[in-house]
Amino acid sequence: MMNKNSVLGFLKKNTMIIELIIVVAFFSWRTGGAILLPMNVSNLISQNAYVFVLATGMLLCILTGGNIDLSVGSVVCFVGAVGALLMVNYGVPVWVAIIIMICIGTLIGAFQGFWIAFVRIPPFIVTLAGMLAFRGLSNVALNGLTVSIKDKTTFVNLFGGGADCYVRDIFGGTNLNLTCLFGGILAASVLVLLQILSRSKKRASGYDLEPIWAFGAKLVALVAIILAFAYKLAQHKGIPTVFIWVLVVVIIYGYITSNTTVGRYFYAVGGNEKATKLSGIDTNKVYFLAYTNMGFLAALAGMITIARLTSAQPTYGQNYEMDAIGSCFIGGASAYGGIGTVPGVIVGAVLMGVINLGMSLMGVDANMQKVVKGAVLLAAVIFDVVSKRGGKFVVKN
Repeated sequence: MMNKNSVLGFLKKNTMIIELIIVVAFFSWRTGGAILLPMNVSNLISQNAYVFVLATGMLLCILTGGNIDLSVGSVVCFVGAVGALLMVNYGVPVWVAIIIMICIGTLIGAFQGFWIAFVRIPPFIVTLAGMLAFRGLSNVALNGLTVSIKDKTTFVNLFGGGADCYVRDIFGGTNLNLTCLFGGILAASVLVLLQILSRSKKRASGYDLEPIWAFGAKLVALVAIILAFAYKLAQHKGIPTVFIWVLVVVIIYGYITSNTTVGRYFYAVGGNEKATKLSGIDTNKVYFLAYTNMGFLAALAGMITIARLTSAQPTYGQNYEMDAIGSCFIGGASAYGGIGTVPGVIVGAVLMGVINLGMSLMGVDANMQKVVKGAVLLAAVIFDVVSKRGGKFVVKN
């Protein structure tokens, strides 16, 4: 039965999805529908793939207590620079270069994680040092120049940088990519099945369930979004190759954070580190794992970046860390840690991408775009902090 409390609970729980729908509708109106053109929907994925990857890793850092990693943009640049130099200047095979890039990113994450986890230097200081150091090393390695990797077609195509980096239509569609449409239908079907199974499991375990109307409305909305998204991509060239990488990262880390013991450790440390330590969990290892993983995903984002731009430059990766951090907080991650989900972060990243694309199509000045993004981020954090105080806006001494 629908009542005021259940409606308010539904709205609060799905605030980000509702906001995303409103923002898309607004920019669709202001751009005359241009933002929903198939090419722009596809570009939204390709241009923001690095945000999805980095934000997923940043979530684990934030879960441990609101900690962040300021170095990821510089690590993306440095890993990309080393990889491009290895392939172009030293003739290292593509697969060897990929392994080396992954190792470098992971080692950087482990190096920073050591100082944060075991020496307990504040993450802000360690990663700020990393941001400066690896940006400088990127300039030194590239000597301030651009290294083109256009002829490294295997690498470019693998990480989604070429004009034809789309999943081939095995059904031979003409006006529509049938493989993309089938993939969308399959994804929607799997989502419905998983949601129903999850609800049944919760009922059997005696958990409180959301009203059936709210569950149905959410399910219908999610299926509609997936199918509309798949249809738009099918009208262009189909599924971008880089979207496969994003999907793999989201599925793996979504499962880790919600269905594994290790995933629950991140939430536990952010919720109450002292209690977590007293329960026998090695909190130092949790911190170390979070930042080592961040380095690994920064390496992946570095490969995606240089593949999309088909080159490496000392300026690549600037403000990437801000995009990742912003996506996490806008997507519902708590500034105090212990709260946040991978799906929420992805919604936040999509919202940031839609705002960027919408303002660009409207011809808004780049500086004003930064102002708007900053205002959206501040509003998201204010909402999080105030809601945790029971609606009290100002704290009295």
